[in-house]
Amino acid sequence: MNNKKTLIWVVVLIVLLVGAIGYIAFDKLQDYREQNQINTFQQGAQYGYEQAGIMIFQQATSCQPFPITYNNQTINLIAVECIPQ
Repeated sequence: MNNKKTLIWVVVLIVLLVGAIGYIAFDKLQDYREQNQINTFQQGAQYGYEQAGIMIFQQATSCQPFPITYNNQTINLIAVECIPQ
């Protein structure tokens, strides 16, 4: 009878241990996925900022005024070097 109780307790403890390890592993996997998504978003945003800067620079060096719009406000840009003195 005593061996049976001990066996039941051992099985219960093993099930609890496996459950705890599974929960911790799942939580760490979720953290990893979330961090990976954040890193991907930040890399994409950085690439977008760089591309926007390159496009503005290329447009400005063509000595043609070009519009830039933000929040329903538009301004025309041109490189200072292109303005006749």
